[in-house]
Amino acid sequence: MKTSLLVCAAVLVLLAGCTDSKNRIAFDGQYFRAKASKVDNTRHAFTVRVRDVSRSLDGAIAAGRHEGISYCVNNFGSSDIEWTVGPDTPPEQLQITDNTLVFQGVCPHR
Repeated sequence: MKTSLLVCAAVLVLLAGCTDSKNRIAFDGQYFRAKASKVDNTRHAFTVRVRDVSRSLDGAIAAGRHEGISYCVNNFGSSDIEWTVGPDTPPEQLQITDNTLVFQGVCPHR
């Protein structure tokens, strides 16, 4: 009984550390960790945070665009986005803090 519990625990620990690398997308030859989150309890407004922007600004921008589009498609079925700060923002006006790029946008209401 103890042995089977230990084996199950070991398998769970190993699986938790695995990532599905075939589903990862490289942008400008780099992999970025990006996450979209709703803002103030409304799913239409969101932010996207892309970590490790120093690897490639162009790649981080592309990863942020991709994450924003995925967010709107998954939540509203449309890739339309009204960016406040986004992929078309001039580089000198982008919000970059602690090596993290931050985009802000809204999935338009239909």
